[in-house]
Amino acid sequence: MQQSRILLAAAILALGVTGAHADTWPSRPVRLVVPFPPGGGTDAVARLIAEKMSTQAHWTVVVENRPGAGGNVGLDAVAKAAPDGYTIGLGQTANLAINPALYAKMPFDPLKDFAPISTVASQPVVLLVNATSPYKTLKDAVAAAKTKPEVLRMGTPGNGTVSHLAGELLERQAGFKLLNVPYKGASPAMMDLLGNQVEFNFANTAAAIPQLTNGKVRALAVSSAQRVRNAPQLANVPTIAESGYPGFEAITWTGLVAPAKTPVAIVERINAEVRKALATPEVQDKLALEGSAAMGSTPAQFANYLRTEHRKWGTLVRDANIKLD
Repeated sequence: MQQSRILLAAAILALGVTGAHADTWPSRPVRLVVPFPPGGGTDAVARLIAEKMSTQAHWTVVVENRPGAGGNVGLDAVAKAAPDGYTIGLGQTANLAINPALYAKMPFDPLKDFAPISTVASQPVVLLVNATSPYKTLKDAVAAAKTKPEVLRMGTPGNGTVSHLAGELLERQAGFKLLNVPYKGASPAMMDLLGNQVEFNFANTAAAIPQLTNGKVRALAVSSAQRVRNAPQLANVPTIAESGYPGFEAITWTGLVAPAKTPVAIVERINAEVRKALATPEVQDKLALEGSAAMGSTPAQFANYLRTEHRKWGTLVRDANIKLD
């Protein structure tokens, strides 16, 4: 009985300490780790959210870029940080849902080593052809691909990217096979589409929109579940789902995570500020410039979504026997 009282008292004390930490948090700058170099899409989203949280909550949020291994280096630093709310990270589809199946060994477990905070933004990929291409619709492209298995070429930013996997997913649903041509990034893939070195390119919206604006490429379909209404260049482009493949969706999403065991009260405070920022017209308009959309959620919703995406992409990577470049 005495031992039980001691254990109960210890538990109450622990809860009190956790609550006290949450009440005084943050008392110093919060580090937001971006697992990619400065200047990319993930970095831009992180800086947008960090700036908005800093101004509306009067926190000091410092963005730190930790690139490497497809985002694994930066997120590993988050996973191994103290669970006190002073280190958070902006993960995405690649490093939280795809990499665990793509890499033979991962430094962290995305389902166990993080406390999901909130999804942040989503961005589809766009199936593009050169403006001079004979293919006007997705139906045209699929019909041509079926008559020439592994002859027509699909340019992607690299093996294992969402662009590459969107192509693999479409091939499986539509029953055709393209020749995958992986590049080291979105720019060289786009350059070869413009030069007619490849027939198709699954490009992210940030890379696609400028070329659509100047009329050098044509969009056949977007990979999101709904049309991209917030970007004029894509508003009338049909989704793959509505073009004959119901249920198709392949998007790049970003989401904030903290180390596992970060106090729930702190996670909820960050979540509230993130969702408040995402609801502002300023943030939504800036995301729309590159074809992205705000994607706020509760921590529980993000946890469920992460499990679903982890299973979906992991299954595809293994079934298609996809390897790194």
